[in-house]
Amino acid sequence: MADKQERKRGLGRGLSALMSDVTESERVAAQGVAAADQFVPIERISPNPDQPRKRFEQSDLNDLASSIREKGVIQPLIVRARSDGSFEIVAGERRWRAAQLAQLHELPVIVRDFSDAEVLEVAIIENIQRADLNAIEEAAGYRQLMDKFGHTQEKMAEALGKSRSHIANLLRLLTLPDAVIDMVRGGDLSAGHARALIPASDPLKLAQAIFKGGLSVRAAEALVKNELKGDSGPAKSPSNTASKDEKDADTRALEGDLSASLGMKVTLNHKSGHKSGQLVIKYDSLEQLDELCRILGGS
Repeated sequence: MADKQERKRGLGRGLSALMSDVTESERVAAQGVAAADQFVPIERISPNPDQPRKRFEQSDLNDLASSIREKGVIQPLIVRARSDGSFEIVAGERRWRAAQLAQLHELPVIVRDFSDAEVLEVAIIENIQRADLNAIEEAAGYRQLMDKFGHTQEKMAEALGKSRSHIANLLRLLTLPDAVIDMVRGGDLSAGHARALIPASDPLKLAQAIFKGGLSVRAAEALVKNELKGDSGPAKSPSNTASKDEKDADTRALEGDLSASLGMKVTLNHKSGHKSGQLVIKYDSLEQLDELCRILGGS
């Protein structure tokens, strides 16, 4: 019951309202740190244990620490107060970590009264807005906003200033095997390579071949087409692998949207000029089948 109440409260404020809290510290930064609510000793500030961002590159932290030593922390952290007088970070953990490296004693903060659900929601939003987020981290953020808070792709696109197709295409990456997702996280594959692998019957095998061969995205797409045709040989040039039955961009985009919405791989077989076709939904577990039945049954 308590979890439902937290969820409802988070949704009640609306994604756009929470976005304004994330960007407020940026507006404050333009006016100078004196506009922050207060300065707090750094030892009284602690990170959010449910922070969705788990990896902080040490080299990036070192660069930020050098900037902080020279200019200070320009952009205040967003925090919420605890009953014991300490503060929990809502947005700005990277700045907090770098400030420790710079040996600062206090930090500028903006204090907000957020529920547990809102803390997680704002943390996800802030992470999505970061420029250095990899494709999988960004996609996981969108998925969390959808699963935990019921936000639609349309609402997220509107509030975050992203296109719906951008969000849908990233969500499709989460349908890939965990091992392939880890390769994207680690930088062994780009998001473009990963997108090419989505329709493959054995994405991991092809991902390993792409990595070992240092293939371009176009070569990866050709490799996948060869696999789908039953050709296990080396990737041919894209010009030699074109097919008269190749799906158009609209069909592929619709497949991506449906895959992202259902969390399952969706294939559309529709020949140009025909009114009928076939839609195939692939589920990986009985739980996914149950979910699909629930959706189709309207319950």
